[in-house]
Amino acid sequence: MKSKDTLEQRTESGKTRITVFGCEPDEIEIFQRLSVQFDVTPVLIDLNISEGSARLAKGSTCISIGHKAELSRRTIAALKKLGVKYICTRSVGFNHIDLEAAKEMGIMVENTSYSPGSVADYTLMLMLMILRGVKSTLFNVEKSDFRLNAVRGKELQDLTVGVIGSGQIGKAVIERLRGFGCQVLSCDKETMSQSFSEILKNSDILTLHLPLDNTNHHLISHREIEQMKQGAILINTARGGLVDTEALINALDNGKLGGAALDVLEGEEGIFYNDCRYKGFRNTFLSHLRQIQNVIITPHTAYYTQQALYDVVEQTMIKCKQFERK
Repeated sequence: MKSKDTLEQRTESGKTRITVFGCEPDEIEIFQRLSVQFDVTPVLIDLNISEGSARLAKGSTCISIGHKAELSRRTIAALKKLGVKYICTRSVGFNHIDLEAAKEMGIMVENTSYSPGSVADYTLMLMLMILRGVKSTLFNVEKSDFRLNAVRGKELQDLTVGVIGSGQIGKAVIERLRGFGCQVLSCDKETMSQSFSEILKNSDILTLHLPLDNTNHHLISHREIEQMKQGAILINTARGGLVDTEALINALDNGKLGGAALDVLEGEEGIFYNDCRYKGFRNTFLSHLRQIQNVIITPHTAYYTQQALYDVVEQTMIKCKQFERK
């Protein structure tokens, strides 16, 4: 027998009601189209989840949130008062959610999965751009300077790539790397204690594909960078908190590292996804990194493909329906 709250989230036609926070324009069309297939009534809200906007979840046992807003203890408490029992985040990571608070309050939290090819393709693109000095090439061409870079590029087939994290995305990266003929070293969270140090010492390129949690904050810091090869390159398309950015900048400035490509960054919140051309921003790390010639910064966009969008919306509806049936 279903609980009263679960019954109240249904419309007269028997459809499950899901309040979707932070719903972007291109998500709206997919939610509306798939809602018919999954017999769901989505309440689409462009506001991100917050203590103030939580009231808009009234009448829904299930809600969906994006990764661009923090879900704090206070906001979770507000949701609980409204009868929310299930939160589905349209992201792989959970680091924007106070999971401990949700557990204490009896609210179930799940993530969604999407095509690992989105991030894997982007990761390979960043590797190739760094290896071939594309940042400076494009910058010079825009100034009508068509001279070749002073330093020749490198080919992936001659290099060793260390992949930290061999989940779906890590495995997709490894699969793509094999097509280039390079040597690949990898480890996951369970095998890091045995192989992490060896991967650091032997990799020409190190790429990170782990979710951020309280066990791996600043996984790459001064000590780890010192173990890396002279001139090694760091790629991060996972979460900014995996890297001690101050240590990274020091290593780039003194030449220990040969470059970095970062799609995520500590302190990116409130900067990435915003137009800061006229209002500026406050992030000393970002300001410094942008000035380094062998560093590429992109605004947390590796996941941003049409296929990933479809997958996330579909997974959201599937997971909410599954929760309802329990």
